Amino acid sequence: MENQIVEIREALRQAMDEEMARDARVFIIGEEVAEYNGAYKVTKGMLAKWGPERVIDTPISENGFVGLAIGAAQTGLKPIVEFMSWNFSFVAADQLISNACKAYYMSGGRFHVPVVFRGPNGAAAQVSCQHSHCVEAIYGNLPGFIILSPSNAYDAKGLLKSAIRANNPVLFLENELEYGDKMEIPTEEYLVPIGKARLDREGKDVTLISYCRMLKFCREAADVLARKGVSVEIIDLRTIKPLDIATVSASVRKTHRCVLIEEGHLFAGISSELGFQIQQHCFDDLDAPLMRVCQRETPMPYSKVLEWETLPNPERILAAVREVLR
Repeated sequence: MENQIVEIREALRQAMDEEMARDARVFIIGEEVAEYNGAYKVTKGMLAKWGPERVIDTPISENGFVGLAIGAAQTGLKPIVEFMSWNFSFVAADQLISNACKAYYMSGGRFHVPVVFRGPNGAAAQVSCQHSHCVEAIYGNLPGFIILSPSNAYDAKGLLKSAIRANNPVLFLENELEYGDKMEIPTEEYLVPIGKARLDREGKDVTLISYCRMLKFCREAADVLARKGVSVEIIDLRTIKPLDIATVSASVRKTHRCVLIEEGHLFAGISSELGFQIQQHCFDDLDAPLMRVCQRETPMPYSKVLEWETLPNPERILAAVREVLR
């Protein structure tokens, strides 16, 4: 099997291109996805290859084109909706919350909604509080959504292909600061299964659990700890919902200590649910209280220095690990 080195944006593009070739029902819709090649160039060249009927530029009207995509999905098509930022999905909240995740249930199973909603989630570089929100905890509270958030090019491609083939609405959360990250991936087709976490690094003293951009900070902290003789295991969730509690539990039972790292806010976040499930499944295996490293309870500042202090970072992860190892 031959490999290729690609950026995450290219891996995402390959996934969409391959699925459009495989299934004529798949199309892309969103702001600047066609003529401009995408705000982050994820859809570069797609208009030229597939034409304006399958790569569709929209007005700046998230509520409108999300509603269009949901209706198209209910009639048998398979839309991929790009949000220029997941913060802008709030403009389409009624369509997402009232229709996308509820239509299958409310129709008694007659109408599936096979839509992939994708785009950058969380903070970028100094884009302040209206462009930095993490949406997974908000939408994670709604039954009917599958939520995916890859940390690397291999998972980005394989998970997006699986998402496009799913028969239910998928929220695919990327990160603007990771689009240029490179990785070697196969040239041959592959899928990454939905609902399966990945062992990113094996260790025996403490488990770090996270996803998407925060994996970088976990690895940095683990490298520092390794030089001090501390063996860190890292679990990359990849799928936020449904949660792979089996993989998580196996790691916690091995290390007996756990730190949860999440870019989102502390209160009512993904780590809150994950922490509860770990207590439920692994209470007798824990030798220390769970620790969480999350975004502080404040809107995102514009200042670069304050932004760094607000978000999880390697120093805060190291402090949490020291606490559970005491």
